[in-house]
Amino acid sequence: MTRQQHQNRENARTDRTAALFNALGVVSALLALAIGAGLAFDYMEQMAPAAWLLAAQAVNLVLILLCGRRLLAHSARRNVGERAQSVASRDLLTGFLQRTSLTEEGAEMFARAHRRNQAVAMLVLDLDRFKAINDLHGHAIGDALICKVAREVAHALPQMALAGRLGVDEFACAFAFDPREPATVERIAERIVTRLAQPFEVNGLALHISCSLGIARSDFDCPSSDALLRTADIAMHQAQKAGKNRFAWFDPAMERALQVRSALESGLRVAIPREEITPYFEQQVDLASGRLHGFEVLARWEHPTHGMIPPDRFIPVAEDTGLIGDLSLSIMRQAFHAARDWDPGLSLSVNISPVQLRDAWLAQKIIKVLTETGFPAHRLEVEITESALFDNLALAQSIVGSLKNQGVRLALDDFGTGYSSLAHLRALPFDRIKIDKSFILSLNQNADSAAIVHTILRLGESLNLPITAEGVEDAAIEERLRAIGCAKAQGWLYGKPLSIAGARRLLAERRLILQPGPRLEGGDATSQLQAG
Repeated sequence: MTRQQHQNRENARTDRTAALFNALGVVSALLALAIGAGLAFDYMEQMAPAAWLLAAQAVNLVLILLCGRRLLAHSARRNVGERAQSVASRDLLTGFLQRTSLTEEGAEMFARAHRRNQAVAMLVLDLDRFKAINDLHGHAIGDALICKVAREVAHALPQMALAGRLGVDEFACAFAFDPREPATVERIAERIVTRLAQPFEVNGLALHISCSLGIARSDFDCPSSDALLRTADIAMHQAQKAGKNRFAWFDPAMERALQVRSALESGLRVAIPREEITPYFEQQVDLASGRLHGFEVLARWEHPTHGMIPPDRFIPVAEDTGLIGDLSLSIMRQAFHAARDWDPGLSLSVNISPVQLRDAWLAQKIIKVLTETGFPAHRLEVEITESALFDNLALAQSIVGSLKNQGVRLALDDFGTGYSSLAHLRALPFDRIKIDKSFILSLNQNADSAAIVHTILRLGESLNLPITAEGVEDAAIEERLRAIGCAKAQGWLYGKPLSIAGARRLLAERRLILQPGPRLEGGDATSQLQAG
């Protein structure tokens, strides 16, 4: 039984009690009138009124007073209850329905629409950039902005629509419509999105927000108002991913993608501690000599039932769920442990996610892994992208400074795809620049790509920063890079990324694995290299 049904049953019971007292009061009043008439007749006939008539009249008057008091008390309690119910069911700031009340009234609208051969549209919208405004200007300004937004949303809705507030900056609306005319719903959604993208004036401030809005309809596999609200919420998140400030209709494919993502997240929580996600090693080659000088460490998920899962599927999930830190450290630990007896001249390059650079303890965590595995810090190169520096440059400088103090080297990854700001090259002590593979792959076909690569190489020369080209896949590109002075390269021309066992076989063939025994500190390591 819903809260509304329980309240309706309670109201019906109290109404029956009130009707009983009302009827009793009416009967008492009628009797009082009749007795009064008898007493008046006796008075006109100058007869002494009978004692029983006086007593009956007194009893009737008492009954009338009692019934009146009871009815007044019932009416007062009913009014108080209705006011309390209204307060409990509505958001105090906007007057919109609370989530529970929206669901209950939405269910009633759902049933009515079904009887009338109509459909119900559910709109869920989330305000973009509201948190930044709230943090910058305070809750009073934020509350005032929410009130203005609520008025605009209410103004855009048709009559008899329901409007609810689901969270701090999340709203939902429901209304019936002709299922043959979905454009009606789109016009309302477009009206809301367009209006909320306009500046709001609050206390003399011009505040700029927008909204991401999801739409679901009841006649498309939505058996209840709860399901309708859930699917509209899924569509809203899709609108956010698509760039915000827009609306999106729910599509079953969105739900399937959500289920796949949920399965990936659950799998990651198991796979990381089990070390099912392992390091693979992509060769990095000196272009002048052709000598192998190191590897970039990549993550590969060898799922026990689904096989190899590519990183572009699970890395974004790990970043969104906060698992990327544990995943990255696990990959580093496995890679460092595997490379301890490799030639000391071989380095490892490890990518750091922008999410990880928000962790003030990142440097200490990496140093701890280096210490536990015994891998020399000077053989590690950490790669970060320009986009990672925009959230908190000061924190990034602190993390990088701690790593550099231990001897770790720093590379700027995917250079040319972001802002390519020279300020970043000055702000952090980079040891290397890596050109993004999108420019390398089209080096011999696209004049713009060739010009960009030339410019980055000249920039590296002027700053005394060696350049590594990513994505070298054929000999023609390699020869072109060598001719224009690029120092190092990596890509499938030199082989696909190798597992730990595959990398070990390659290094054994090239005599780049140390013999068991004491490790030399400094000096010539060739006497320790595996023979044959």
